[in-house]
Amino acid sequence: MIAGDAVDAGGWLAAVRREPSPNRDARPAGEAPTLLVVHAISLPPDAFGSDDILDLFANRLRVERHPYFAGLRDLRVSAHFLIRRDGELIQFVSCDERAWHAGVSCWRGRERCNDFSIGVELEGCDARPFEDVQYVRLRELADVLRRHYPLAEIVGHSDIAPGRKTDPGPCFDWTRLASLPLRMPR
Repeated sequence: MIAGDAVDAGGWLAAVRREPSPNRDARPAGEAPTLLVVHAISLPPDAFGSDDILDLFANRLRVERHPYFAGLRDLRVSAHFLIRRDGELIQFVSCDERAWHAGVSCWRGRERCNDFSIGVELEGCDARPFEDVQYVRLRELADVLRRHYPLAEIVGHSDIAPGRKTDPGPCFDWTRLASLPLRMPR
């Protein structure tokens, strides 16, 4: 279980590592998150375990460290949460704020999914299965968030940005989340 599972008055999950990102802003007035978006990220691609994701979300990624990073030089992105391969949960943006995770996106006719969603990055890629502990942590996180926000659905980044994004990818096992009382597109 996620220790200290209460979300505080500022939208931060208690007892979870915080790495605040500047890549955030206010949600539209009166907008609460109703959508949980699952992403996958690895930096560099198909590599795990470094702090490069944290550095990307903090705008401090040293682009000279890897040729792939040159294309990320001016990118300003974040997510609310990252679940690492070992199950560590890190929060970057308050759930009460808008993280910059979805980009150009649409769900059920509503554009700008960042306005009404919480973004969860899983450390992973399209080509490799995710770890069991990541599914466990994602289920725990979704359960905690549902107690504090009117989340109604869980989708992949590919569902809200089809043709533009593929994550969480074909190795993500949606049936493992079947116990969540959230509607899924599968």
